Amino acid sequence: MRVDLLTKEYPPEIYGGAGVHVAELVKALRASDEIQVRCFGSVRDEADVTSYLVPQELHSANAALQTIGVNLLMANDTVGADIVHSHTWYANEAGRLSQQLHGIPHVITAHSLEPLRPWKAEQLGGGYKVSSSIERSAYESADAVIAVSGGMRLDILRSYPDIDPNKVHVIHNGIDVQAWAPTSNPELLERWGIDSSRPSIVFVGRITRQKGLPYLLEAAQALPGDVQLILCAGAPDTEEIKQEVELRVSLLQKERSGVIWIPDHLPRHELAAILTSATAFVCPSIYEPLGIVNLEAMACGIPVVGTATGGIPEVIADGETGWLVPIEQLQDGTGTPLNPEKYVSDLARAMINAVSDIDRARRMGVAARERARTHFDWAAIAEQTRSIYNLVRA
Repeated sequence: MRVDLLTKEYPPEIYGGAGVHVAELVKALRASDEIQVRCFGSVRDEADVTSYLVPQELHSANAALQTIGVNLLMANDTVGADIVHSHTWYANEAGRLSQQLHGIPHVITAHSLEPLRPWKAEQLGGGYKVSSSIERSAYESADAVIAVSGGMRLDILRSYPDIDPNKVHVIHNGIDVQAWAPTSNPELLERWGIDSSRPSIVFVGRITRQKGLPYLLEAAQALPGDVQLILCAGAPDTEEIKQEVELRVSLLQKERSGVIWIPDHLPRHELAAILTSATAFVCPSIYEPLGIVNLEAMACGIPVVGTATGGIPEVIADGETGWLVPIEQLQDGTGTPLNPEKYVSDLARAMINAVSDIDRARRMGVAARERARTHFDWAAIAEQTRSIYNLVRA
């Protein structure tokens, strides 16, 4: 079976969880199938990977039109595939066109949904309407849709009520616990000014509305004075949110020591060392279909404090591998807390619990790694994905 996997992100050009998912899924699927990867960006030197640049005529166009230009090139090349499998709206149009043009079954993996990310209008302007239209058309016409969590499946059916529920399947994201494992690197910690003798909480994520970083920075004011806050945060969506985070971090650094901001995109072995050194990980997202970064932290042997939204409750076993922070949210697509002060207070309380008993945190970290190993194995996820391919080909 030849599967053409269509994606914006692919190594080494990865900036989010969808790219991580695609890279790991491809490795697992190639154990038994021919996988042709079609991705955005510069030329890759990996076999069976074709990359596409924005057509020269669209270099000054809206980002949504640039995306369509790449999708047209992708769709032209999928002829002969048995399955096209697209990831995120950036590649969904290529999948839909391949389905129509070449008669190839189209499978989508849903990593996020445009209706639940209205702040993207800040980035794309009118292009957000284009991206939303592309996503809707692709989802409604797809032969199968894979949701990365049960929470994500409910979001899909709420957002696109015309989709047949029987074609929406749940297959969780996964984690490679051999690649993501407890790692020691004292020199790296020293370079970034991280004091391994002090308790610490780590955040990893893009600077975007959905990741909830401003809520975290507010909650961090309540942390005990000896607790470090390590922010591995970069790739801001807009200049506005970049400036907001910069101001909040600056104010927090004036109030307390141990607030460390790492804007660089760290390689895996360095990020694993920072995670391993931490007392706990925090995921303050207000929208998160699953959150691979939570699995990465768990695989490194630390517990997770996470918002009880989206697929996060399917990852964290509350009280066993971490703490779930309750949240009531607006249902307008923004995910904004109905009571921001209460959410911030509850988030602060959960983080304080995480660092108040270091021995308990270590025990929960051991349980977290075991949960990552047994519940989120990529080989099993690849097998489940093949079953969807076989279903739509039948």
